[in-house]
Amino acid sequence: MSKTIYCLKNNNTLCVDEFQFRCAIGRNKLKKNKTEGDHSTPIGKYKLLKLYYRKDKIKNIETKLNKIFIKKNLGWCDDVESKFYNRPITSNKNIKHEKMFRQDTKYDLVIILDYNFKKPIFGKGSAIFIHVTNNYKPTAGCIALNKKDLLILLKIISKNTFLK
Repeated sequence: MSKTIYCLKNNNTLCVDEFQFRCAIGRNKLKKNKTEGDHSTPIGKYKLLKLYYRKDKIKNIETKLNKIFIKKNLGWCDDVESKFYNRPITSNKNIKHEKMFRQDTKYDLVIILDYNFKKPIFGKGSAIFIHVTNNYKPTAGCIALNKKDLLILLKIISKNTFLK
């Protein structure tokens, strides 16, 4: 059975079933025509693809999503000039990318959304995730929840869950 996660109009609550989670979104709020670097969270309906996580920090994650360990050399390409745009990559000095293995907790849990993913349009935006926050400050375009709430969310979603 498919579920839908809804972002409420107040821009700081994520809802699924009877659960309401405080969240942070992009500094420039929600936007229909997102572009790379505009600090907005894209409006639309997006499938939750996979969970990337730090196995050295988090054990026993309950989820129906496919799980992938974040290795030290994992990056996510946000280079609009690269053929790897909006894809996971091995860190490379010549390709602009987000480092996924970080000292902070931001990417300890990362749900990959299918925003601009299947056939990426260069410059439309990349690295749009649901990830961890400790302070609810605005993001660069992602949706961020505290770790406890993200772990609850992972339990109640499935491969057929959409963000809308």
